[in-house]
Amino acid sequence: MTATDPALTALAQGWCALSALHGRIEAHIERALQAKHDLSVREYSLLDVLSRQHDGEGGHLQMKQVADAVVLSQSATTRLVTRLEDRGLLERYLCPTDRRGIYTNVTSAGLRLLEEARPTNDAALREALDDAARNPELAPLVRVVESLNVPA
Repeated sequence: MTATDPALTALAQGWCALSALHGRIEAHIERALQAKHDLSVREYSLLDVLSRQHDGEGGHLQMKQVADAVVLSQSATTRLVTRLEDRGLLERYLCPTDRRGIYTNVTSAGLRLLEEARPTNDAALREALDDAARNPELAPLVRVVESLNVPA
Protein backbone atom coordinates (compact mmCIF):
# COMPACT_ATOMS: atom_id res chain seq x y z
CA MET A 1 0.00 0.00 0.00
CA THR A 2 1.15 3.47 -0.80
CA ALA A 3 0.22 6.80 0.74
CA THR A 4 -2.21 7.39 -2.15
CA ASP A 5 -3.78 3.94 -1.90
CA PRO A 6 -7.59 4.35 -1.99
CA ALA A 7 -8.01 1.86 0.90
CA LEU A 8 -5.72 3.94 3.11
CA THR A 9 -7.45 7.14 2.07
CA ALA A 10 -10.86 5.65 2.93
CA LEU A 11 -9.52 4.39 6.25
CA ALA A 12 -8.11 7.82 7.10
CA GLN A 13 -11.38 9.51 6.12
CA GLY A 14 -13.34 7.08 8.29
CA TRP A 15 -11.05 7.76 11.22
CA CYS A 16 -11.41 11.52 10.71
CA ALA A 17 -15.21 11.19 10.68
CA LEU A 18 -15.17 9.10 13.87
CA SER A 19 -12.85 11.59 15.53
CA ALA A 20 -15.07 14.48 14.43
CA LEU A 21 -18.18 12.75 15.83
CA HIS A 22 -16.44 12.11 19.16
CA GLY A 23 -15.19 15.69 19.37
CA ARG A 24 -18.61 17.17 18.60
CA ILE A 25 -20.37 14.98 21.15
CA GLU A 26 -17.80 15.57 23.86
CA ALA A 27 -17.77 19.34 23.31
CA HIS A 28 -21.59 19.53 23.44
CA ILE A 29 -21.79 17.48 26.63
CA GLU A 30 -18.91 19.46 28.16
CA ARG A 31 -20.70 22.77 27.60
CA ALA A 32 -23.94 21.46 29.10
CA LEU A 33 -22.30 19.88 32.17
CA GLN A 34 -20.14 22.94 32.82
CA ALA A 35 -23.03 25.37 32.47
CA LYS A 36 -25.48 23.50 34.69
CA HIS A 37 -23.31 21.53 37.13
CA ASP A 38 -19.75 22.91 37.04
CA LEU A 39 -18.53 19.47 35.91
CA SER A 40 -16.32 18.47 33.03
CA VAL A 41 -17.03 15.39 30.92
CA ARG A 42 -14.06 13.64 32.56
CA GLU A 43 -15.28 14.53 36.05
CA TYR A 44 -18.75 13.26 35.24
CA SER A 45 -17.30 10.04 33.77
CA LEU A 46 -15.13 9.46 36.83
CA LEU A 47 -18.04 9.98 39.22
CA ASP A 48 -20.15 7.63 37.09
CA VAL A 49 -17.50 4.89 36.98
CA LEU A 50 -16.77 5.11 40.70
CA SER A 51 -20.46 5.19 41.62
CA ARG A 52 -20.80 1.71 40.15
CA GLN A 53 -18.33 0.20 42.66
CA HIS A 54 -19.64 -2.03 45.41
CA ASP A 55 -18.28 -3.82 48.45
CA GLY A 56 -17.17 -7.42 48.16
CA GLU A 57 -15.41 -9.47 45.48
CA GLY A 58 -14.46 -7.34 42.48
CA GLY A 59 -16.30 -4.35 43.88
CA HIS A 60 -13.50 -1.83 43.93
CA LEU A 61 -11.31 -0.62 41.12
CA GLN A 62 -7.58 -0.07 41.22
CA MET A 63 -6.40 3.31 39.95
CA LYS A 64 -5.21 1.74 36.66
CA GLN A 65 -8.68 0.28 36.11
CA VAL A 66 -10.23 3.67 36.81
CA ALA A 67 -7.76 5.33 34.40
CA ASP A 68 -8.67 2.82 31.68
CA ALA A 69 -12.39 3.36 32.29
CA VAL A 70 -12.16 7.15 31.93
CA VAL A 71 -9.51 6.94 29.17
CA LEU A 72 -6.82 8.93 30.96
CA SER A 73 -3.26 8.23 32.05
CA GLN A 74 -2.80 7.15 35.65
CA SER A 75 -1.22 10.49 36.56
CA ALA A 76 -4.07 12.47 34.93
CA THR A 77 -6.58 10.24 36.73
CA THR A 78 -4.84 10.88 40.05
CA ARG A 79 -5.03 14.65 39.44
CA LEU A 80 -8.69 14.35 38.52
CA VAL A 81 -9.42 12.32 41.68
CA THR A 82 -7.58 14.93 43.77
CA ARG A 83 -9.63 17.76 42.23
CA LEU A 84 -12.90 16.00 42.97
CA GLU A 85 -11.70 15.03 46.44
CA ASP A 86 -10.89 18.69 47.13
CA ARG A 87 -14.49 19.54 46.14
CA GLY A 88 -15.81 16.93 48.59
CA LEU A 89 -17.18 14.72 45.81
CA LEU A 90 -14.78 11.81 46.34
CA GLU A 91 -12.84 10.30 49.24
CA ARG A 92 -9.88 7.93 49.29
CA TYR A 93 -9.20 5.18 51.79
CA LEU A 94 -6.83 2.25 52.24
CA CYS A 95 -7.89 -1.21 51.17
CA PRO A 96 -8.69 -3.16 54.36
CA THR A 97 -7.01 -6.34 53.07
CA ASP A 98 -4.03 -4.83 51.24
CA ARG A 99 -2.53 -1.71 52.81
CA ARG A 100 -0.82 -0.85 49.52
CA GLY A 101 -4.17 -0.47 47.75
CA ILE A 102 -6.05 2.82 47.76
CA TYR A 103 -9.72 2.95 46.88
CA THR A 104 -11.77 5.96 45.90
CA ASN A 105 -15.44 6.29 46.77
CA VAL A 106 -18.01 8.81 45.67
CA THR A 107 -19.31 10.79 48.64
CA SER A 108 -23.00 11.44 49.20
CA ALA A 109 -22.44 14.95 47.76
CA GLY A 110 -20.81 13.37 44.70
CA LEU A 111 -23.72 10.96 44.25
CA ARG A 112 -26.22 13.82 44.50
CA LEU A 113 -24.32 15.85 41.91
CA LEU A 114 -24.04 12.82 39.63
CA GLU A 115 -27.78 12.18 39.83
CA GLU A 116 -28.50 15.86 39.12
CA ALA A 117 -26.08 15.85 36.18
CA ARG A 118 -27.16 12.54 34.62
CA PRO A 119 -30.25 13.97 32.82
CA THR A 120 -28.12 16.84 31.51
CA ASN A 121 -25.50 14.41 30.22
CA ASP A 122 -28.11 12.17 28.61
CA ALA A 123 -29.99 15.07 26.99
CA ALA A 124 -26.77 16.62 25.67
CA LEU A 125 -25.70 13.27 24.24
CA ARG A 126 -29.07 12.87 22.50
CA GLU A 127 -28.89 16.45 21.14
CA ALA A 128 -25.33 15.95 19.86
CA LEU A 129 -26.23 12.68 18.15
CA ASP A 130 -29.36 14.18 16.58
CA ASP A 131 -27.31 17.12 15.30
CA ALA A 132 -24.58 14.85 13.93
CA ALA A 133 -27.17 12.61 12.23
CA ARG A 134 -28.06 15.55 9.97
CA ASN A 135 -24.50 15.52 8.60
CA PRO A 136 -24.24 12.98 5.74
CA GLU A 137 -20.64 12.10 6.65
CA LEU A 138 -21.49 11.43 10.31
CA ALA A 139 -24.98 9.91 9.96
CA PRO A 140 -23.72 6.33 9.37
CA LEU A 141 -21.56 6.55 12.50
CA VAL A 142 -24.49 7.87 14.54
CA ARG A 143 -26.55 4.87 13.41
CA VAL A 144 -23.79 2.52 14.54
CA VAL A 145 -23.51 4.23 17.93
CA GLU A 146 -27.28 4.08 18.38
CA SER A 147 -27.33 0.37 17.49
CA LEU A 148 -24.71 -0.61 20.05
CA ASN A 149 -25.98 -2.50 23.06
CA VAL A 150 -22.99 -2.23 25.37
CA PRO A 151 -23.45 -3.05 29.07
CA ALA A 152 -22.64 -0.18 31.44
